[in-house]
Amino acid sequence: MTNFDIHKVDFSLVEIELARRLGHELGGFGSNWPVVYTIADSDNVYVGETLNAVNRMNQHKANPERQDLTTLRVIYNEQFNKSVCLDLESYLIRLISGEGRFSLLNRNVGIVDSNYYDRAHYREQFELIFERLKDEGLFEAELEEIQNSDLFKLSPFKALTPDQEIAVGQIMEAITTSLHSDPSSLELIVKGDPGTGKTVVAIYILKMLSDIQSSSDLEDPVSDERFTKFYTERNRDLLGGIKVALVVPQQSLRETVERVFRRTPGLERVQVLTPFGIAESQDRFDLTLVDESHRLGMRSNQPAAMLNKRFSAANERLFGNDGLHLTQLDWIKAKSDKVVLFVDPFQTVKPGDLPTSTVLELVESAKKRENYIEIISQIRVLAGDKYIPFVKELLRGQADESPDFGEYEFELFDDLGSMISTIKQKDEEHGLSRAIAGYAWPWNSKGPKNRHKIDIDEDGVKLQWNGVVKDWINSPGSVSEVGSIHTVQGYDLNYAGVIIGRDLRMDPSDGAVYFD
Repeated sequence: MTNFDIHKVDFSLVEIELARRLGHELGGFGSNWPVVYTIADSDNVYVGETLNAVNRMNQHKANPERQDLTTLRVIYNEQFNKSVCLDLESYLIRLISGEGRFSLLNRNVGIVDSNYYDRAHYREQFELIFERLKDEGLFEAELEEIQNSDLFKLSPFKALTPDQEIAVGQIMEAITTSLHSDPSSLELIVKGDPGTGKTVVAIYILKMLSDIQSSSDLEDPVSDERFTKFYTERNRDLLGGIKVALVVPQQSLRETVERVFRRTPGLERVQVLTPFGIAESQDRFDLTLVDESHRLGMRSNQPAAMLNKRFSAANERLFGNDGLHLTQLDWIKAKSDKVVLFVDPFQTVKPGDLPTSTVLELVESAKKRENYIEIISQIRVLAGDKYIPFVKELLRGQADESPDFGEYEFELFDDLGSMISTIKQKDEEHGLSRAIAGYAWPWNSKGPKNRHKIDIDEDGVKLQWNGVVKDWINSPGSVSEVGSIHTVQGYDLNYAGVIIGRDLRMDPSDGAVYFD
């Protein structure tokens, strides 16, 4: 395959001189060939692709947000077609956003993970392009370090799967239609199994709403961008000044999302709240998105006396009584005009979570009102869409045989020490590899006075539960601990070593799996 080239030009040149330089130095690549480009200064960067670099740069020079950028890099290869350039543009946007060194000036208008002929071979050159740009100072971190970061994994510039793209379009249509013509409340249910990217879709929506709010009449829409139709003056006016919140029930994931939002232009204005936070807020919200809504809590099962008091006070403040039937979902509905709930009825974890029956009722009600959206494609597990249904069938005793999971790595261990050694080796090679388990062993090491105690003692291996609750996966020493479900739900791992406790059993008489 012919080698790529990166041509560097001073973007501060006046329009006529810049056009002359590009036309002369790029030749046919400057006016009639698909190319990818970056325009940057010390703090900001814009990434784009175009068939006519000369004309496109004139458009950027007329844009107040980009006209003072200083360095243009044009990336081209005689074998790069339009599909390759769109993929490379998406690749660079995600990496720049994921590293977080620059403020990315791109709007969120729709990056979709599309396949094309010989993609794997072109992708090999993408890594070489990254290394070249790193040598020129556009990146500092190593590629794997960026791809393993929270900012990359939760970036609003993720490439969407086709059904995530459909879901984003449907959610945006519902929100904007409701703002335009329906003054009544909106309750939209978005259902997805584990690993389908519900959190990514929620963040994507929030970034797009922020981008529409700050869009300008001088913006130059590109016809093949998926969500350009939402960037209208009418939507900008309707969204201007609205109060938007994201509620994240899980403490560990919430703090990670807050960190991502602080480093993403436009998202720093979005309030990331606990369920208690929205109930106790002095604000009323025009729109609230709730991630992992099935983890919202009930009145009767709070884990601490102080939380029981806060729950009671919130109920009294919002409803004038402390009815045991009231839940954190009721708080959110009372404080918000329009609500988008991301749910999985079968991912409840604690006794205090909303009952599965309640979440299923929400789903059925939304279907009847035609306010229901489902995300199906599996993106977290390399085994693909067949994996989660197979595991569910396996646990129900309904699986006849294992489907073909392609290159997915699956290994069974009968010795805990061997598995822990493998996980540590994978962490050295790829990062983000952790041991996790269901709560089948007591938490002896809980609290500062008990940190020396052992929690899991099997096969001569002594281990402790996660030493911290917040952002355990990224905490020092986590590779030598065991994470509970509360610390890993919503996170991505490269490799997971699952310790199966004595709470999961099999009846030898009929092979049925049951929980004890």
